[in-house]
This record gives sequence, structure tokens and C-alpha cells, in this order.
Amino acid sequence: MPDLTKTAEEIPAQADAPAAAKPEKARSLGSDAWHDLRRKPIFVVSALLILLLIVIAIAPGLFTSVDPRAGDLRLHYLAKPNYSHFFEADWFGYDLQGRSIYARTIYGARASVVVGICVTLGVTILGGIAGMVAGYFGGWVDTVISRVTDIFFGIPLLLGSLVILNAFTSRTIWSVVFALVALGWTQMTRVMRGSVITVKQSDFVTAAKALGAGTGRIMFKHILPNAIAPVIVVATIALGGYIATEATLSFLGIGLQDPTISWGIDINSAQKVIRTAPFALFFPAGMLSITVLAFIMLGDAVRDALDPKLR
Repeated sequence: MPDLTKTAEEIPAQADAPAAAKPEKARSLGSDAWHDLRRKPIFVVSALLILLLIVIAIAPGLFTSVDPRAGDLRLHYLAKPNYSHFFEADWFGYDLQGRSIYARTIYGARASVVVGICVTLGVTILGGIAGMVAGYFGGWVDTVISRVTDIFFGIPLLLGSLVILNAFTSRTIWSVVFALVALGWTQMTRVMRGSVITVKQSDFVTAAKALGAGTGRIMFKHILPNAIAPVIVVATIALGGYIATEATLSFLGIGLQDPTISWGIDINSAQKVIRTAPFALFFPAGMLSITVLAFIMLGDAVRDALDPKLR
């Protein structure tokens, strides 16, 4: 028979014993991905670059007080950079019209960032809804949406955008966004459709149907949160591509037009003097390359964090 009596010395000793360690709470896919992302140098570097670009786009006046549209051909025609004048008008030199290249590089970030973000949001929403409907309902709904997607997918994005933008008499940021969204949603549709088809076969979706959950609740409460990860990865990588496409359209003279400030417009102007004044091309082109690279690096880091196969 066990001894139920305890000495006075044993009771305090047991009271001071450390409490049993609580089991660690299971992390969700999002928290687990964030836990991995914070430890990736590529994510930290790209996120800081993108944060800086967003700040520049929102408040360019914090980085320069020079008017990017003010030119002086008599004094500043293709004047060379003065690299000792940090953040001054002549830091990057002057362009063909005597305008500060540094000021135009700073203000040009706004158009590129706005176009990239708006197009990404547009194609993600439009393509995501179409892909979710096609993947969930299947049958003739899937057939119709898939065939329409194939038709639009066969139109090259750059060539189709040229045709659409030629219909506009005044090409602004929103006309470029419309052209890219009208042709760029197909990739998101295919990604979302495949992800939804995989998720809807899961047991929790079957259980939700058995409990009488409605179609809308199943799609947006159960399927969407579990099918959105591949779309986020593709959207993050594609954002940099949309910025490059906007610059290409502006370079060709079909995208943004003056008085809008764009890196593509400045690259187009600088190509005429690339031999005598290469700095006029180097800075807007370099800023564009850094921006596109930052979003691609961010997309790669997010893909590695969200894809269980790459862990």
C-alpha cells in the first residue's frame, strides 16, 4: 500500500518543481511561411528595396525638391553628372531637354509602381474568380471558361497591348492598366483552377458539404484560403514583369505619354545620345532593372516558403 504521508521537506520541494512544458502550438501555413521568410536574406533585401520604392513612389518630394519637368537647354543640355553632389539636381546629370535625370528617375518610380500593383491586383482578382468558378463547378462551366482562357492566352501580351492602346487617344496610367489586365488574367485563371481542383477533393470540403454549408461559404471560407498560395507566388513574380512591360510600351511610344514621367519614356529619349551621353540611359534603365529584380527575388523567396516540396 503506497505511503500517503509526506514530510514537510517533500511538499515545498514538489511545489517548487517546474511546471510541465506546454506543447508548442501548431503554426498555420501563413505563419510557418513568415517564420521561414524572416530568415532568408534574399527576402529581407528584396523587401527593403520594394519598401524603399513604395516610399519613393508615394512621397518623391522626400528625396528631391527639383521639378522633374523643368528644363534649361541653354545651361543644362546633356550636362554630365556631378557625383559629389548627393541628391542634388546634377547628381545624375541632365537629359536632352536639360531636365534633371535624378529628379526624373525618382518621380518615374510612381508610374511604374502604380501600374505594377494595379495590374497585379486586377489580374489576380479577375483571374482568381474565373479560375475558382471553373475549378469548383467543373462540367460545362469549366469548359466554357477554359476555352475563353485559351483564346486570350493565345494573344501575346505585348502585341495585344499595342493594339488596345492604339484605340486610346490619350494614354494614361489607367489605360495601360486596362490593357494589361484585359490580356494578363489568363495565367492566374489557370493557376487558380488547378489549385481549386486539388483542394476541393480534400476531406474538409467533403465534410463541409455534408454539414450543409452553402456554395459561397465552401468556396470562400474553405477552398480559397487553401488554394491561394500558388496564386500569391505567381502574382508576386508577375508584378515585376508588368513593370517591365509598361516600360517597354512607353519605350515604344505606345504606353505612357508626356507629361507623365516614366522610365520607359526616358530610356526612349536617351537612346538617341547613347554614345555621347550614356549616363542619360544608365540611370533610368538601372532603376528599372533593380525594381524588376527586387520583385522577382521576392517572388522566389515567397515560392520557396509556401511550397512544401521545397522545404
